[in-house]
Amino acid sequence: MLSAPLLALLLLLRLQVRASGVAEPPLPSVVLAILARNAEHSLPHYLGALERLDYPRARLALWCATDHNIDNTTAMLREWLAAVGHHYAAVIWRPEGEPRSYPDEEGPKHWTKERHQFLMELKQEALTFARAWGADYILFADTDNILTNNQTLRFLTEQALPVVAPMLDSQTYYSNFWCGITPQPNVSYLQGYYRRTTDYFPTKNRQRQGCFQVPMVHSTFLVSLRAEGADQLTFYPPHPNYTWPFDDIIVFAYACEAAGVSAYICNEHRFGYMNVAVGPREGLEEEKINFIHLILQALVDGPPMQVSAHVSCPPKRPSKMGFDEVFVISLARRPARRQRMLSSLWEMEISGRVVDAVDGWMLNSSVLRSLGVDLLPGYQDPYSGRTLTKGEVGCFLSHYSIWEEMAARGLAQVLVLEDDVRFERNFRGRLEQLMEEVATQKLQWDLIYLGRKQPGRCPQAAGLTALAPHGTCGRVPAHHVRPAPKGTPGGSVTQKHLLLGTMTAAASLAGLAPKRPCVTPAWTWEAAGMASIPTPGTSSSTGNQIQDLLYDRGAMLLNFKCGLSSVQYFLIAETK
Repeated sequence: MLSAPLLALLLLLRLQVRASGVAEPPLPSVVLAILARNAEHSLPHYLGALERLDYPRARLALWCATDHNIDNTTAMLREWLAAVGHHYAAVIWRPEGEPRSYPDEEGPKHWTKERHQFLMELKQEALTFARAWGADYILFADTDNILTNNQTLRFLTEQALPVVAPMLDSQTYYSNFWCGITPQPNVSYLQGYYRRTTDYFPTKNRQRQGCFQVPMVHSTFLVSLRAEGADQLTFYPPHPNYTWPFDDIIVFAYACEAAGVSAYICNEHRFGYMNVAVGPREGLEEEKINFIHLILQALVDGPPMQVSAHVSCPPKRPSKMGFDEVFVISLARRPARRQRMLSSLWEMEISGRVVDAVDGWMLNSSVLRSLGVDLLPGYQDPYSGRTLTKGEVGCFLSHYSIWEEMAARGLAQVLVLEDDVRFERNFRGRLEQLMEEVATQKLQWDLIYLGRKQPGRCPQAAGLTALAPHGTCGRVPAHHVRPAPKGTPGGSVTQKHLLLGTMTAAASLAGLAPKRPCVTPAWTWEAAGMASIPTPGTSSSTGNQIQDLLYDRGAMLLNFKCGLSSVQYFLIAETK
């Protein structure tokens, strides 16, 4: 195993050898085993990652198989091989003919015994080809595992380990290794399953880093065909003494154990991402939703996924989802964050319009006076005891400018996003569901917050699955509550929610006294703490729990009417 500094030194020495004109020994030969089924949603990113591997194509062979598809996987793979296949040392193409399903299969994500067996036979066929071709290694990589680190293959071969996997990140604690397998002697039906150990989370969280021996790696892993005992490794048929579950990853783990071949997981670098598997009764659309969420995670954590330039991807059709505008507030001096946000919206097929944020760094007292905005005398943040920062003032002015545009253009309903949000899984679908339920229930609303603090569990009621009514859940402690503004009918509003200063009344409570429209607003305000409000005149049980649409946050609905205009305003707040 090589440490990161030693690996960097070796790479430097390689460059120096090349510069001196001394011939390098060839890199090990590797077969890339590509087994694809119904992978249209992830295949362009998967193939794009393979193209970008920093490894000589002359030392790589492709073994490709596809079967039982009901999407465009076969055509995509054929198109890609026609474009790039000639760059590789060898190409094996094993497509299936007509689309079909397995006997007793309940859906494309249902794993029957016949499906497991067919997959094991395919993997065995790839392994047999690699041995016959004389390869040094074979890399198995599922088509929803995206190797965004282009040094992955070089790194793995340089470890000189018999079986080694690059640890992949996912949307959850799921990864491509186990630290334990259930050992239940004489109880065969309890053998070979996942076992929680004290090593898993420190490894997955990279609290300990390196290459560690584990009983199982799966999904993406490299097998050395020159290692001692490697000639005994098989996927199918299983080992004669095998009694564990009939599953390809467990069968191979048993084969490694029986042959005395150790498997390792390496986590000292970020190698890439793997999609979370869907349930057996879920379909391709659910898997696609999970994968889009994975793309968004990679955009934040980096490096981002990139599609292949050699496949035709399904067209995207961005829309405003029924809103008059989707505004994206973004600082001009943060181009990377702006691009990440626009890329995220593109992946979710949301059409957004960038609004340059007011830069708090450029503000001073004279600028604020020219804008007609003053700080309230004696205002202090209840959390920190400080006055408003320039960034908070700039945030208020940015949102305020959008409110002015809404009033000037007569926009009825808009979505406002800041460029540092992190979207929750299926954000678009859940937002559309929320708005449908609001319309169905004829809920009179003017401002909806999504993405603030996480509320407590709220009682549910008929009709609404994504809103919490006033007074039903999550009221903050008393020291976090400010008195309601004069003239508001009951309730109080937390300072935390109002620091954004999204609308005039909110800005006033946050320590700003605007001298623009609504200087003396006629407010109706029926929200308190973390809760939202019902339609006026209804009981507090007309809604139920808010669904998070952003990571680790809750939501709040405010009914807010200004004396000069009554607008519907939908805000998704930023995370910090």
